[in-house]
Amino acid sequence: MNEQGKQKRHREETEHDMMNLIENLKRGDDVKYNRRAFIKSMTGATVALGLATIPFQIVSANKKADKDARVKIAELASLPKGSSVNFSYPTEGDTAILVHTVEGELVAYNNKCTHLQCPVFYEKERDILVCPCHRGFFNIKTGHPIEGPPQRELPLIELEVAGGAVYAVGRKYRHE
Repeated sequence: MNEQGKQKRHREETEHDMMNLIENLKRGDDVKYNRRAFIKSMTGATVALGLATIPFQIVSANKKADKDARVKIAELASLPKGSSVNFSYPTEGDTAILVHTVEGELVAYNNKCTHLQCPVFYEKERDILVCPCHRGFFNIKTGHPIEGPPQRELPLIELEVAGGAVYAVGRKYRHE
């Protein structure tokens, strides 16, 4: 042992002997791992996570704004019973299909199959929507899958007929 080590070990006891118990602590660790630093870290993490969710909130707000969008699809006179027409709604990248069924009803859905996003087509003979990629079939009245691999219904495009024209006015992802 060196001389300095012997002196520390053989110190005389003083009234401040409790001071000798903390010689092995490092002041840097004490400052680094205290409650105040922990609370600052947690506050920073909370703010960072809050800021990270802002883009998702904006996207959600835009989806709600879809319901306010009104897009003209076609003139009703140019769409005979048993026919369909493709259109884009609510944006140019979202393809959809409007069907005038053989019974005379108007229905519209996003025309991307809910299985693997293949296009969906109207088959007049069976009055059904068909996905040819994996032989998925959808009920024309409800958009629900009735055969094949798709497990979810097609998103419904809400329609409005005014002045002899058909308009898309909203979209529902879950419907009856």
